Amino acid sequence: MAAGPGLRDVAIAGIGATPYYKRGESAHLSVNQLAGEAILAACADAGLSVAEVDGLAFYSLARAGYGDQLEAGEFVEMLGIRELTFTAALTGGGGGSAGAIGLARAAIVAGDASVVVTVMALQQRTRLGSVVASKAATPAGSFVQPSGLAGPGHLMSLLTRRHMHQYGTTRDAFAEVAISTRNNALNRPKARYREPLTRERYFGSRMIADPLCLYDFCMETEGAVAIVTTSLERARDLRQRPVPVVAAAHGGSREWGRGFSWFGMADDETFASSGHKAVADRLYAKAGVTPRDIDVALIYDHFTPMVLMQLEEYGFCQKGEGGPFVLSGAIRYDAERRPGRIPVNTHGGQLSEAYVIGATHIMEGVEQLRGTAVNQVAGAELALVTGGPAALPTSALILGRDR
Repeated sequence: MAAGPGLRDVAIAGIGATPYYKRGESAHLSVNQLAGEAILAACADAGLSVAEVDGLAFYSLARAGYGDQLEAGEFVEMLGIRELTFTAALTGGGGGSAGAIGLARAAIVAGDASVVVTVMALQQRTRLGSVVASKAATPAGSFVQPSGLAGPGHLMSLLTRRHMHQYGTTRDAFAEVAISTRNNALNRPKARYREPLTRERYFGSRMIADPLCLYDFCMETEGAVAIVTTSLERARDLRQRPVPVVAAAHGGSREWGRGFSWFGMADDETFASSGHKAVADRLYAKAGVTPRDIDVALIYDHFTPMVLMQLEEYGFCQKGEGGPFVLSGAIRYDAERRPGRIPVNTHGGQLSEAYVIGATHIMEGVEQLRGTAVNQVAGAELALVTGGPAALPTSALILGRDR
């Protein structure tokens, strides 16, 4: 076992992905084909045969975007997996992305599986921008669902406006998140957006859900990403440098509940937030580290204000200080890790590289700790990966460098 704090009993041994497509460009492929290609690539990266896979750890509603399903039996038939001894899905949508690796760890530590694959495949069969309005009405929804808000952007705009009212946050901070993230995508060959984003272009873009403009929204992309997790001992005998799981946590507080799809938060502090505080506290306790120990943060960025609110809840700045923190340049990438700074979404994130519902963030965390990232943070030892904000669960993961 590697020296250092935290769990470090399992490791990510392989990662793989398809190309990232613009909405509609992968229509000639099935969602299973996308997922299968990513799984084969991840197994090849690890130096494993796909026949050695015996576990699948999904994240439920988002296990094939928000409209398709990935079925375990189909993977067995399609890929030639000999036998599955574990298959499970974390509840929720994109909030479970990081937590799905914790689910894989649980299976391995319990002896229920030895090689577990987590996969996300996404095709935009329906517009995610109106996914809320497309749901059928239910009796419960009629009481708690906000009226007239068709998509996640509308819902997030209310949380954002409250944060602005409560703490004086300005759109300049959201612009900084969008611009710094875009800068990180410029030199990445697979990134969907590789042209610079200026303040003039940001503030000149159309408003979609006030105060959120075009560049506050992540992309609607298509593709698949797969991650192979196994014991650290076994991973050390495989092709790549293993990336130990230092800690994983998922869940959240009752006050957050169904999150931005119901607005039942009990107080202003919970309302103007990302719903991550309870998960963050448990994650750091499990890892035996503090925010100051994190070298690079891969923050779930479906909307720019949610990056700012997560930075607060994961302790990189105080509550309400996310705006001044990002405006200070603290989240910008540079090769050296400087005190008081935390490089964020060095891969371009869901705002500029690709939106595959959180899976690309796990890939980037692995590459940073292998030392092979395009925008490598020198000497990175710990990477934070988050999933959500979403309805419970939200989740997070700390990955470490093997010594």
